[in-house]
Amino acid sequence: MSNYDVVVIGSGPGGYVAAIHAAQSGLKTAIVEKDPTLGGTCLNVGCIPTKALLESAHLYDKMKESSKFGLKVTGLEVDWSGVQGYRDKVVRQNTNGVAYLMRKNTIAVHKGHGRLLGGGKVSVTAEGGGVETLTAKNIILATGSVCASFGFIPMDHERIVNSDDILKLPFIPKRMVVMGAGAVGTEFASVYNTFGTEVTIIEVLDRLVPLEDADISAELDKAFKKRKIGCLTGHKIQKVERKGDVVKVAVQGPAGESIEMECDIFLMAAGRRPVTADVGLDKTKIVATKRGTVEVDGFMRTAEPGVYAIGDIVDTPWLAHVASHEGILAVDHIAGKDCHPIDYNRTPNCTYCHPEIGSIGLTEQKARDKGYEVRVGTFPFSANPRARIMQESEGMIKIVADAKYDEVLGIHIIGPKATELILEGGMALALESTVEDIIHTMHAHPTLGEALGEAAHAVHGMALHI
Repeated sequence: MSNYDVVVIGSGPGGYVAAIHAAQSGLKTAIVEKDPTLGGTCLNVGCIPTKALLESAHLYDKMKESSKFGLKVTGLEVDWSGVQGYRDKVVRQNTNGVAYLMRKNTIAVHKGHGRLLGGGKVSVTAEGGGVETLTAKNIILATGSVCASFGFIPMDHERIVNSDDILKLPFIPKRMVVMGAGAVGTEFASVYNTFGTEVTIIEVLDRLVPLEDADISAELDKAFKKRKIGCLTGHKIQKVERKGDVVKVAVQGPAGESIEMECDIFLMAAGRRPVTADVGLDKTKIVATKRGTVEVDGFMRTAEPGVYAIGDIVDTPWLAHVASHEGILAVDHIAGKDCHPIDYNRTPNCTYCHPEIGSIGLTEQKARDKGYEVRVGTFPFSANPRARIMQESEGMIKIVADAKYDEVLGIHIIGPKATELILEGGMALALESTVEDIIHTMHAHPTLGEALGEAAHAVHGMALHI
């Protein structure tokens, strides 16, 4: 039996970051992982491989427009096996990097299915059936989430697929229907549309990326329609059926009308569920919700003494960077450091479709719902010199502010490098900045970031370049 200060179950971006931070804090640490490689969903079948595909698609898009930059490219074509090989290489580099960090920080890696036994004990069942027991003063549960399934959609993982399956798709389909217009759906729609697939997105809510500010959704709808991506919002999928190599999709429109569609690939890009069904919760005092998530306090503690839970198994935003942040918080609390609960209102949201979306804080509507007197400023990338140089001038930056105190309540970006630009918004909200603070922050020229300064000027009705 091995004894540790901290045992982490799950090696995703929450788990492996928690393990590293624990080891760096002087705690004897182990990590348990059931899959062959470390890194969890994000590194293996989520964030990293998806963004690798998006990078290939974006480069292909740029090369098709090379003449705009005075360059001639002949014989340009998509090497799908090469694209997949690039994706696999990126994944391998990242998972190998995590394995290296475990060795560097002297973290014991136990391969197998981890289950809580209660009383500070964890069983690890290896693939061959062998079982070992670990004891720990503290345990961090970081088992993540997996793709959800819907009873009326008969997943065959060949033509009717989820976001894991589509990463390994052996061909570029001619037609694809995507269920769900959130981050996953819009990202894969962007990838396959760029590579020549006729894509239609079906979303039951009334707009694309429905968690984003309404103006951002409208901009994305305009950009997608320009790219000939079909966007059926307010539509509900009634039935999905495979007939040979064709998938038939029955859709109900907003007025109750019936629409019949056919495609080569149907992608279910909506819904995930927490992995808590077989981790030993019944051996502890941990309280689970009907959704299957675990109840925690502000320091990520469960009702079981010495057991913490982080990431997609708790009711906080299901994002890799949130899980990492929660892992650090849990370890700091274990180590007795001065720490405080996370303010989830300052969680950056990033969608890597084309154009990209980055947002943080309150949308305009949510700010009004909370009773704020709202002042808004926007600035289009079409008026930004750097965006014009890049030939990527779609989109805008929108700042939502409190009219009374000038405090920045939210920043919403759609356009080039939005997922990088939003980092300044994160710092602004963390420091409780006013719009005037952003105005007085010198933004280098020519940069995309200038548009954020201009949006701040626009809040006060004084945008300079439009």
